[in-house]
Amino acid sequence: MKLISIFATILPLASAFAPVPKAFSTPSSRSVSTSELFADAVIQFVRGLPEKVVPDIKLTRAVDGSSGIATFNFQSPNVFDASTATEGEITGMFLIDDEGELVTTDVNARFMNGKPQSIESRLVMKSPSEWDRFMRFMERYGEANGLVFNKSG
Repeated sequence: MKLISIFATILPLASAFAPVPKAFSTPSSRSVSTSELFADAVIQFVRGLPEKVVPDIKLTRAVDGSSGIATFNFQSPNVFDASTATEGEITGMFLIDDEGELVTTDVNARFMNGKPQSIESRLVMKSPSEWDRFMRFMERYGEANGLVFNKSG
């Protein structure tokens, strides 16, 4: 019953962050290293192991702005690679930037034929200040990874 009441307060329109199409991205005159890309903001499932796959992110927010949910979908994340198996266990999703970190333990792996295919994770924001903090993280993460904010409707 509680789940239904949460969704009833969510805006019918969702927003998302999506990669910038190559036609719209500006060419760089120099090469950029992976460490430079993740200097401002990074997502981790295992502490100390940056996730290299850029997720599809969908946002919903309550009509009154009091709460929101960010749903992340990572297709074939590098945390599943055999080379990273010794780094540790997935203990949550950690969104880390200059301000600190946002953490969620709502992390689910999807399997096909016994092999992990994707990770879906949800970050629930329970106040306007949590939403604002998340959006500041996403601004940094988006700049570092070529994402743009697309508002529905």
